[in-house]
Amino acid sequence: MNIIESLQWRYATKKFDSTKKLSKEQLQVIKEAFNLTATSYGLQALSLVIVENQNLREQLVPHAFNQRQVADASHLLVLCYPDHFDGKDVANYFDRIVSERKTPEETIKPFRDFLINDFDSKSTKDKHASFAKQTYIALGNLLTVCALEKIDSCPMEGFVPSKVDEVLDLASKNLKSALLLPVGFRAEDDFMAKEKKVRKPLSEIIIEI
Repeated sequence: MNIIESLQWRYATKKFDSTKKLSKEQLQVIKEAFNLTATSYGLQALSLVIVENQNLREQLVPHAFNQRQVADASHLLVLCYPDHFDGKDVANYFDRIVSERKTPEETIKPFRDFLINDFDSKSTKDKHASFAKQTYIALGNLLTVCALEKIDSCPMEGFVPSKVDEVLDLASKNLKSALLLPVGFRAEDDFMAKEKKVRKPLSEIIIEI
């Protein structure tokens, strides 16, 4: 399939076939795609938690308003952002640039200093809001990649983040959950699988100036 056909094929899967599992190769594609997601300043202030453990996923169902996709999909992807993030994390990013690109320190110092000061001056609330928005960029990237790989998915905002954080002990990893993305393969009897995709005509949604 070409990319448009793949996006036509994709839909928010309502019922997964719990007997079908992603291969290691498919999971690796998802991991690599997440790592290549665009982020603000390239700081990658986000993480992907991949939950395969069935017991944990069953515990999450009531905290996702009883949406069974959380437990019945092959894997549950939890898109997260850091709880604590400051100038030290920014400095680590620039250290990586120096190491990987061999960029002279004097070249990056002005930008390094600017970003460190900028992040140290921001409130935790403002940083969380910014990081949470970036998880949506990663979500869009993963949805497209999954469609191209013929992996079904269902983006979910409908859950209680504090409860998900508690079940997965995300605080110990300095993380807070932002989005859920069950991935796997659609069940044959998913009523939405054969429904026509409903979208506005391009003339109504695209504005060319």
